[in-house]
Amino acid sequence: MVTLLPTVLIVLSLLLIALVLLQRASTDASGAFSSDGGTGAPTQKRGAEKVLHRATIVTAILFSGLALVHLFLA
Repeated sequence: MVTLLPTVLIVLSLLLIALVLLQRASTDASGAFSSDGGTGAPTQKRGAEKVLHRATIVTAILFSGLALVHLFLA
């Protein structure tokens, strides 16, 4: 188990990097300060964008949890 955990962490970290890079980046600076991209109207994630967003969150939680487990086991 302890020898398998670093391999799983590496795979999860690569998956997390890929998921973050696949998400659409906002090109204007106003997107960095608000979630609506500066238009004033709230937007809702739909379709593949919603799936990518949720997959990123789940992968980040799994990675964080397993990193803490690895920290306490080491």
